[in-house]
Amino acid sequence: MPVRKKPESSATPPASSGKAATINDIARLSGVSKKTVSRIINHSPLVRKDTREKVEALMREVGYVPDPMARGLAFRRSFLIGMVYDNPTAQYIVNMQYGALDALRDSGFELVVHPCDSRSPGYIDGVRRFVQQQKLHGVMLIPRASEDQALADMLAEIGVRYTRIASVSMDEPSRMVVTHDRNGAAEAAEYLLSLGHTDIALITGPSAYRSSHERTSGFVEALAQRGIELPKSRIIEAGYTFESGVAAAEKLLSGKQRPTAIFTGNDEMAAGAYKVALRAGINIPRQLSIVGFDDSPLASRLWPALTSVRRNTRDTGRIAAAMLIHPDTVGALSAASIRPHLVIRDSCQPPE
Repeated sequence: MPVRKKPESSATPPASSGKAATINDIARLSGVSKKTVSRIINHSPLVRKDTREKVEALMREVGYVPDPMARGLAFRRSFLIGMVYDNPTAQYIVNMQYGALDALRDSGFELVVHPCDSRSPGYIDGVRRFVQQQKLHGVMLIPRASEDQALADMLAEIGVRYTRIASVSMDEPSRMVVTHDRNGAAEAAEYLLSLGHTDIALITGPSAYRSSHERTSGFVEALAQRGIELPKSRIIEAGYTFESGVAAAEKLLSGKQRPTAIFTGNDEMAAGAYKVALRAGINIPRQLSIVGFDDSPLASRLWPALTSVRRNTRDTGRIAAAMLIHPDTVGALSAASIRPHLVIRDSCQPPE
């Protein structure tokens, strides 16, 4: 009677042959269907815990890494999250990216960024092309792009999920991360008042930004509640940039009657005010107190260290990205919130 040859073990990892493992190899070696492996890769809740753990252990053992392009073809959409922004503050964008990458780590998703100029004609069509060419899974909208309703409407029209980061709620709760800028500015005003300042100036961001309106309103209203009216001559609009902060501070500090304190709409403009004060021989904080907004790394690097409103930009980016890749785990009854708070350092003291 002929002796049948014993078949080779099907559990031999393909890595031993020098070839990269495929999803078919993982299914064969683990004894599950290709569809089950796909569900595990895509974090589907429809797979039993023991099966998931077995397959994930095998993937680690053989060094299997899912191919994002192949996954995109299978699901008719890439495993890419887009970040669309129109913002002049580089550090803010970098911190937002770090936060998004925190959320995407080990998820199989990657981040792609798309800077745009919301003042240019056809910019919405440019965002549409970016989204469609990349077949994006979802889009994070960063201020000021997040404040444009026409852009949000376009994304909804083409069926792309998105999250909007803004100082106030502007959409369905499941699509919003609200940063409550008005509250942070009010806290800055109350702090300066508590030190005894009454001649206070304000350097705002661009009027086209909703965040600028919210910070200005929060600051001015908090002063008014304590009986301090801010004259128009003490409010200078700038552009959220260092250079615009320099120009605005020059207007405020060149006269004989200088304010004893300045609140700036972001830390970049505060740094511009520092430069003007240094050049004019004005001591910070003895002769001039300054408060910024954002609490970027710049705030602690200035000398004296800048008191600033912290709004946890990195956490904001992390939450916005997480809402796109884990929509079922984020409550939709209320918008996600980032609550700002004042970080007191060395740039303020009572007026002389």
